Amino acid sequence: MQAILRLDMAGQPRGWITAHEAVSAYAKGDVIYGIGEPLPPVFGGTQRLSGLRSRIDLQPIVAIQGRIIQHFAPPLCNRTLFRRDDHRCLYCGQQHTRGELTRDHVRPTSRGGLDRWENVVAACRRCNWQKDDKTPEEASMPLLAVPFRPNPYEWHFLAKDRILADQMEYLSRQFKAERAWAN
Repeated sequence: MQAILRLDMAGQPRGWITAHEAVSAYAKGDVIYGIGEPLPPVFGGTQRLSGLRSRIDLQPIVAIQGRIIQHFAPPLCNRTLFRRDDHRCLYCGQQHTRGELTRDHVRPTSRGGLDRWENVVAACRRCNWQKDDKTPEEASMPLLAVPFRPNPYEWHFLAKDRILADQMEYLSRQFKAERAWAN
């Protein structure tokens, strides 16, 4: 079944939950509101006295009670990094499969560069090997795009393979700019 986008009370995306977790949240009364076209209903058991069958209508986006986290630091992993860069080497511009890409540090870690969104790009093995421990300027390999830290909305899009139209509409309204990977 489809994953549900979980929001905090302020409407900030906080993760993806399973339909089972969403049903539990609805049953416990933890869902404050839902957004989007209802998903197929989830049926439970039949109540012995009334003969009525329980039913929960899930929505693709739910806000769940709990604390509001002020600052979300999107975790950096190759999967989301490669999606951010459209599975494209940011040195030669060629698209590659995930297995053909590597994480390259624009300013090499051996020279004080940090493992942060703003300092890493997707690079094919050939370009990463050719650049070695140099900066793009020193290697005469200019970057095709500036690396950036995705905001929480962009990161939640990048972290999921299959997103429903309602979820995409909700997330994409807060993207920083037009993104080729978001089309």
